[in-house]
Amino acid sequence: MLIQTKDIKEGNKEAFYKVFEQYHLKLYQYIYRYTGSVYYSEETVQLSFIRLWEKREGLSEEYTISTQLFRIARSILVDLLRREKIRSTQELSDVFVSEQLEDERFIYKEELGMVLSAIEELPEQCQQVFKLSRFNNLSHNEISAQLSISPKTIETHISKALKYLRKSILQFF
Repeated sequence: MLIQTKDIKEGNKEAFYKVFEQYHLKLYQYIYRYTGSVYYSEETVQLSFIRLWEKREGLSEEYTISTQLFRIARSILVDLLRREKIRSTQELSDVFVSEQLEDERFIYKEELGMVLSAIEELPEQCQQVFKLSRFNNLSHNEISAQLSISPKTIETHISKALKYLRKSILQFF
């Protein structure tokens, strides 16, 4: 029995099943020859027959059903490959960003360790003033009240600490 496009357009399920039986393997082999992938072949064949049925009313009677089915399959395969390329590119980008973040974290930890070591090398009172200012976010007046030293002395300690830290950190780089 020759299957007419008109039969499928009209929703004849028996005609559709015959098209499936007749072209399933041919379509699979065609896609497999092109991609070398069982996954793409199976996925493309399945989606092609689904689309053929869903869009049956729009089929053209000027072309054979096989021509239209293979065009549908080619379109679906291109879409699948495009999506895979985008997904692969995104995954590669995610891996790169993740590695970059790990590198940055490692560098940050190293730098932080160097800064903390340099702070520990400051004279005791200078170190104490600097930590209260930078770690506890206390104002000069608050530190002055807590340590019973003048705000000007606090300013001097912080200034000395910053100069020392800049000098120490520059030695590492």
